[in-house]
Amino acid sequence: MKRLSTIALSTLVAFGISACSSHEAEVAAEAKAPVKAAFDQNSQDIRVITVANPEGKITGATIEDAFVANGFIVDGNNNMNDPFSKRFPKVWYKTYRLAIAHHSDYTAKLAKDFPSIGLITPLSMSIWSSHDNKDISISSLTLRGMSRITQIPMDNPDLIAYADAMDKALKAAIPGGKYEERTYSKIADMNMSLATNFTAVFDTDEETTASDAKDSFEEEFEAEMEPVGFLFPSFIDLNGELEEHNVSGYDYYDTYSVCKFDVIYPVSETHPEVGAFAPCTFYIYKKTGEEETHMGFPSVDNWLTATDIEDEKSMKPLVQAQEMFSNIIKEIIE
Repeated sequence: MKRLSTIALSTLVAFGISACSSHEAEVAAEAKAPVKAAFDQNSQDIRVITVANPEGKITGATIEDAFVANGFIVDGNNNMNDPFSKRFPKVWYKTYRLAIAHHSDYTAKLAKDFPSIGLITPLSMSIWSSHDNKDISISSLTLRGMSRITQIPMDNPDLIAYADAMDKALKAAIPGGKYEERTYSKIADMNMSLATNFTAVFDTDEETTASDAKDSFEEEFEAEMEPVGFLFPSFIDLNGELEEHNVSGYDYYDTYSVCKFDVIYPVSETHPEVGAFAPCTFYIYKKTGEEETHMGFPSVDNWLTATDIEDEKSMKPLVQAQEMFSNIIKEIIE
């Protein structure tokens, strides 16, 4: 067993629930056609780009190729209909995929001054096409969404460049696609950081380094999370990437993509765009010269405020999963 002592444990869960949803009547079968109006990405946390795909030429594979061609590392591109069809009575869409990707150049630039970039490394997306239409859509975070989760200023040039790179990759992935004019009413205030964060100090001695203790934590973390249904579709040794970009200052920095079928399945029925937050990212890092290890993940309140989720069937598994996630981390580090 590892030896862990906690000198500080902070859990920040900010709630930004406000007005009633403007999408209560939405149903999964409804498909939004591409719109001509310009979408104001500075007013929303997520964006949905849609294009007609009558011949099915745009696929998960072609979308992945477009992202790679635009400098991204695709960390995962999973066909969710496969596990959904085995676990649940029906699937909601002809195509439903959860993809994760990151751009190592922009991540490295931002990580120099903003460790919180780990909250969106990798970035999540959902790709879907409903049964009764010939369109295909991709949801992802806007510049505003990237900024609010990480609290990196929205006018930061590297963050702007990262969001622009995502925009370029999305448009290459679905040529001719247009951003849908979606306006969610519960959108969180920019100053509201909807993240659940923890701080701990790992015990070390002559035989156990901080990295050893971190590895032990991760072993127990995985061992506790998997039996209760959490999966890890991606793991990134982010510090290794940072060092390749000549960015120093961390003893270690890892990120996990974390998902749970029982959470994403019910929510995606009426809000397929929630894939902009799923899988969520769990980060763990320690800066060189400091004793504290920092951990955290975007709170489920991001889902609730960014997409106007209100129904109990969707909200309950989200809240329960977050509580379970947080309790497991607390139990390990306390």
